[in-house]
Amino acid sequence: MSHSIGVLWAGDPTVALRPLEEIRLRRVLEELTAREVTAEPIVFADEHADEVRARLLGLDGVLVWVNPIVSEGRDRSILNEVLRDVAARGVFVSAHPDVIEKMGTKDVLVSTSHLPWGGDTVQYHSLEQLRDELLPRLRNGPRVIKQLRGNDGNGVWKVEQLEGTDASRVRLQHAFAGTPIEELSFRDATLHFLPYFDDGGSVIDQLYEPRLDEGMIRCYMARDKVAGFGHQFVTALLPLAAGESTPPAPSPRLYYGPDKPEFQHLKQGLESRWIEAMQIELEIEREDLPVIWDGDFLLGPRDDKGQDTYVLCEINVSSVFPIPDEAVTPLVEEAIRSVTA
Repeated sequence: MSHSIGVLWAGDPTVALRPLEEIRLRRVLEELTAREVTAEPIVFADEHADEVRARLLGLDGVLVWVNPIVSEGRDRSILNEVLRDVAARGVFVSAHPDVIEKMGTKDVLVSTSHLPWGGDTVQYHSLEQLRDELLPRLRNGPRVIKQLRGNDGNGVWKVEQLEGTDASRVRLQHAFAGTPIEELSFRDATLHFLPYFDDGGSVIDQLYEPRLDEGMIRCYMARDKVAGFGHQFVTALLPLAAGESTPPAPSPRLYYGPDKPEFQHLKQGLESRWIEAMQIELEIEREDLPVIWDGDFLLGPRDDKGQDTYVLCEINVSSVFPIPDEAVTPLVEEAIRSVTA
């Protein structure tokens, strides 16, 4: 029996689709078609939610690539309502909005901080709590403040005490591209975080990892199996060279298959223990894990045997792209397995 799976992204549905070779998710569409699945490209905008809902109800499943912040002033709230509705009527949805709520916000860094990938991580639920608790923590080194939802470094800040001060003045460095570094009073610095507490929001505080200059490892997962890796030297929160006011642009991310030798220790940990432990903590069954998601890891302190440890700094679920070529086949296989079941 032939199945039909949509591939959905945000855009303007009234504009004619580009030729297949110009669509960024082309390889996913091609792989589905090669396996005799009807692959339907679907472009979503809030104004066309009812039309998209009707199309999705005619499919067996849909794979979704939409950022948590779609554009200025727009989020995924209307799309999430549509996806919850069609999923309740039997359409397979990945990633399901309820799973994104569990995995795809920075809350996961706190709820899983006891796992081997965890570290010195706390959560602040008000600006007053942040001011009371962050200040003494800065005496032990820089911290990284993160809003619960965001992408491209938006809402991720490095805070460090200026040398020779009593922590009343700090250096504030935003990971969002092009943002200049500021040196200001601690109280004024914390005003940058005030909007993150709107509507009952909170922020996450993690210890700054000094091995950041060795790069960030992105592990691409097809449900509970590693499907590939990305490696990038992230520069946004590195110390600045003399005379610089903004960090240099990061190098391009390099993509690898799941057998990259230097990342096998991390792969073994994820597949043998860590993902299962996360599932138990977050109450997520294997079949509910997204068919494609990723975890960003920084190198932590070496252990007693000189082996690298890893610190989770983010899980991406909403719109994981680009991905290694090797990850396309396992994500498509998982999607087909789900609609078949």
